[in-house]
Amino acid sequence: MTVIETIATWCAAPPATSETARRLAREAITDTIACLYAGRNDMSTLAVARAHGWQLAGEAALVTGGRQSPSVAALVNGTAAHALDYDDNFRPGMSHASAVIVPALLAVADRVNVSGKALVDSYLVALQAQAFVGSGVAGSHYTAGWHGTSTVGSIGTAAGVAKLIGLDAAGIARALSLGASMASGTKGQFGTPVKPFHAGMAARNAVEAALLAAEGLRGRLDILEGEQGFLEMFGGADPKGYDLAEIAETRDHTVETVGVMPKLHPCCGSTHLIVDAVLDLMKETPIDPDAVVSAECHVGIANYRNLAYPEPKDEMQARFSMQYCLGLALRNKALSLSDFTPAAVARFAADPLLSKISMTHYSAAEETEAKTYLPHKLKITLADGSVLETQRAAARGGVADPFSESDCRTKFFDCFAGVAAVETIHARLQALDEQSDLRFLGTLFDRQSVTA
Repeated sequence: MTVIETIATWCAAPPATSETARRLAREAITDTIACLYAGRNDMSTLAVARAHGWQLAGEAALVTGGRQSPSVAALVNGTAAHALDYDDNFRPGMSHASAVIVPALLAVADRVNVSGKALVDSYLVALQAQAFVGSGVAGSHYTAGWHGTSTVGSIGTAAGVAKLIGLDAAGIARALSLGASMASGTKGQFGTPVKPFHAGMAARNAVEAALLAAEGLRGRLDILEGEQGFLEMFGGADPKGYDLAEIAETRDHTVETVGVMPKLHPCCGSTHLIVDAVLDLMKETPIDPDAVVSAECHVGIANYRNLAYPEPKDEMQARFSMQYCLGLALRNKALSLSDFTPAAVARFAADPLLSKISMTHYSAAEETEAKTYLPHKLKITLADGSVLETQRAAARGGVADPFSESDCRTKFFDCFAGVAAVETIHARLQALDEQSDLRFLGTLFDRQSVTA
């Protein structure tokens, strides 16, 4: 069997999921819908919506109002879900997995009139498929400059959409193959409005791959591992390669073993280990930001390359600036959505503290030799000569250090600020497995209905 056939066979008849896995999936879906709603007015979302406004009619709801085709709905809503960089990270896929999966699944939900349980089932299939696809190219793909959200995300999410619309293993395999032809997106676009568009593009790709597969369109089933295929072309300098037995024998779902990592800070995940480390440090040791002589950050190669804006000029660049994000953490002991607006960046980007923050990275040899993810390290030197050092190997929010229920609720309610029905929305999403249909989510995207 090919890699795609092995993945498709698993997705068509996945092992039974535990209640813990289903709870984690519901939490991820809930978090993503909050991010999607919060990103509805971002310029990237509105630009994508306006580009297709001439045909504002269709079966799938847009977060910007109205309805469109499933493809366009996935494109607009996926862009919104990633617009503020507040959505979760997923290491196995090197992706913002849920920002692609959730809008893609919702885009076809009305067409097939699925239940909340079916949505959760398909989310779990798509997430595991992203992990399988990502396993072959591993971190080498991401370090080379590919944006896993729109490469791995396009392919893996196609399996989840195909599952939701009722395709069998052969149909899911066709969708995966088509998704591979659609995979694209470079990290060179980070810090621009195109970056969130990558998530929308991947969601659209997944929907179109599944719908085309349903009509019998097909490609090569060895396109992941074969000549001129995904692994060869996208694998980077040191791809791992695919292990068919490992894929076929997977029983414990990745959402439970590795997990997605929801964000506490609305900025690039490459800043989060350092930001979390300094926030932890400041709980024990007060730091006067004006006494900081230098703050030296040591991060991974890919993280270093992601954070290309030491002197950010706008809110998109600020989300990809270690200097801006760490400076805010030192000043305010928190980062919020209000810190990433044009007005906030105009005020804070000129703070002299930013020029005292520097960044270096591990060598390629160090990363190759490491058996696990290397920690990010921070060294702060103060005016009195004292030195503070700290490090973190994982950001808050993952399975090893999950958010509290209070953290999750606070983020959700902040994203839905001013929405009268927020308590009801939250309760229904938390009980998603029990919802007989998903029409309440269509209403959610209509802002006039939500706020009434």
